[in-house]
Amino acid sequence: MIQNDGKQDVFQQLQDGFMRVLHHNTLDGGELNSYVFFRKQTNRDKMKQNNKRLSWKATFWDTKGPETFSEMVLLFFKGVFMGVANIIPGVSGGTIALITGVYSELLQAIRSFNMDTIRYLKQFKLKEALNTLHIRFLLIIGLGVAISILSLAHIITYVFTNFQVQTWALFFGLVLASILVMGAKTRNWIGSGGFAFISGTVLSYYFVALIPVSTPDAWWFILLAGMVVICTMILPGLSGSFLLLILGKYEYIIGALKQPFLPENFMVLAIFGIGCVVGIVAFARLISVMLDRFENVTMAVLTGIMCGSMRKIWPWKEILEIRIIQGKEKIISEANVLPTDLDSIFFTALALMVVGFVLVLILEKTASKKG
Repeated sequence: MIQNDGKQDVFQQLQDGFMRVLHHNTLDGGELNSYVFFRKQTNRDKMKQNNKRLSWKATFWDTKGPETFSEMVLLFFKGVFMGVANIIPGVSGGTIALITGVYSELLQAIRSFNMDTIRYLKQFKLKEALNTLHIRFLLIIGLGVAISILSLAHIITYVFTNFQVQTWALFFGLVLASILVMGAKTRNWIGSGGFAFISGTVLSYYFVALIPVSTPDAWWFILLAGMVVICTMILPGLSGSFLLLILGKYEYIIGALKQPFLPENFMVLAIFGIGCVVGIVAFARLISVMLDRFENVTMAVLTGIMCGSMRKIWPWKEILEIRIIQGKEKIISEANVLPTDLDSIFFTALALMVVGFVLVLILEKTASKKG
C-alpha cells in the first residue's frame, strides 16, 4: 500500500505539473512549444512555493522570449535588418519581419500589452505588469532595430544614395521571393484567397503612387498620424516615412525631432508618441485576430500588399518631381523605366536581385526543416 501511495503521489505531481504548464501557456495565448515540457518550474512558481516576493531578475527571465544565446543573437540581427528596412524609404520593417519568419511572434509580443498590464500598472504592481509582457522578445528585437537605426543610418543612407539601383534590386529580389513563398501557401485562389490578394495588390499599388497633401497641425491630426504611421511597422509592403510624407507631416515631425526639448516640440512628439503606442497595440491585436480566424484571407491580403509595393521598389526609375524638405531633397514623384544600358550597374543589380531571391528561399527551407 505504501508503494502504491508513493506511485500515486508521483503520478499526481507529474499530472499537476503538466496541467500547470498547459494552463500557463494557454492563458498567454502562445503556442505550446516543445521546450516547455523539459523546463522545470518557472521562477514565479518557485517564488510562490517559497513564499518569496518575485525579484526583478526572476520577473525578467519568466517572460516570453528566446531561450538560448543563439536564439537571442538571431533575433537581434532580425531586428537589425528591420531597422535597416525602416531607414530606406518605400521599404517596411514588417516586410523583413515576414521574410525572416518573426512576424507572428512580433504580433503576439505587441499584443501581450493588454488589460492585465494596465490593471497592474494602475495598482503600481510593476513586476506583475512586466510579467504580462513578452519583454525579452521585445527588448532584444527592439535593441536590434534601435542600434541599426542609430549606428547604421548614415551608412545605409550613403549606400542607398550612391548605389540606389543596386539597393533596390536586392530588396526587389527579397520581396519577389517572399511573394512566391507566401503565395504557394495561399489556398482557394479561385475564391476568397484570390479576391483578397487582388484587393491587397490594388490598394498597395495605388497607395505607393500617392502625392503628399496639405494637412492641419491640430493635436487630433498629429495623434491620428501617429496611429496610422506606426501601423506600417507591422504591415509588410508599406513604408512609415513614406506614409508620413503622404500625410504632409514628415517635415513637421522631423523638425520637432531636431529640437525635441522645446516645449511646443515636446508636446508634438508626446502626442505623436501616444498615437504610435495606441495604434500599434490596437492594430497588432486586429491583425492577430484576423490571422487566427481568417488566416488564409489575411495572408493573401498581406501577399497582395507586398506585390503592389513592388511598384515602389523597382530598381530603375525616372525622377519626375523633387521637393526640398528640411534642407534635403525628397523625391515626390517618379516613374518606373526599363534599364537602358547593359553596364556594370545593371549586372551588379541583377546579381543582387538573385542573391535576395535565393536568401529568402534558404530562410524558408530552414524554417520548414525546424517546423
